[in-house]
Amino acid sequence: MQLRQSKRSAAKIKIGLQAPSGAGKTYSALLLAKGLCGSWSKIAVVCTENNSADLYSHLGAYNVLPLTAPFTPERYIEAITACEKADMEVIIIDSISHEWEGSGGILEIHSNMLGNSFTNWSKLTPRHNEFIQRILQSNCHIIGTIRSKQEYVLSEKNGKQIPEKVGLKGITREGMDYELTLVFEINMNHQAKASKDRTGLFDKIPEFIITERTGERILKWCSQTISIEDVKAKIEASINLHELGLLYNTYPEYQNPLLTEFQTKKASLKNNLITTNIHENGSTTNNT
Repeated sequence: MQLRQSKRSAAKIKIGLQAPSGAGKTYSALLLAKGLCGSWSKIAVVCTENNSADLYSHLGAYNVLPLTAPFTPERYIEAITACEKADMEVIIIDSISHEWEGSGGILEIHSNMLGNSFTNWSKLTPRHNEFIQRILQSNCHIIGTIRSKQEYVLSEKNGKQIPEKVGLKGITREGMDYELTLVFEINMNHQAKASKDRTGLFDKIPEFIITERTGERILKWCSQTISIEDVKAKIEASINLHELGLLYNTYPEYQNPLLTEFQTKKASLKNNLITTNIHENGSTTNNT
């Protein structure tokens, strides 16, 4: 056992880039990664997109790990482990969506299973959750690209109705964004907007183009010292279980020292949720 001073640099950032095809997810992820580690040789791309990651090899000598079907959670976990063993500092998973909706992914596995659908989900959910936890517990920065379901809408330009492709819901299991520290939505003009930001760096700012500088800003935030009292305050301010869980994974150095605080807050949030559900169902409760 060794006691050390608290530092946020012990935690690694987990980022999601969500956009429709052609919006620049892979390119943006590479620039973010370069800013986060400063060296192309310390970046690995787990590529599920038919070697599309090689299209940007002119940027630098980053590493590519092709991942082919079946896109099971276990195969993704194996790929992350391989990147860690190779001493990578940033892992880009391009894309996370295949684990959910790709060939051999969770949805396809479920559709091929016999028996009760609900019971089958009870078998698949732990496998998906293990993949998510592997991302959160990794000692690398991880950037995951997420495909958006595409839809065309009519936009008025110069007095004419022009069809425009937009990104909607991300193709992954609902709630994925709760697990990440940062989620950027990227539009077809390659402009990003933070839809989830635990860093506070991109909150309430206009859309912007992701560059290496964006990754450098995030790295600086990761390196700032945060005290145990600050984390205690964040625990107390957590408003739901997802937020508390994300806080737990963001500061692994405080998981053991503040285990009691985390457990107490978790029990309180669960109790509040149960009480709320009872009231919404029209039942009465005895508070004595």
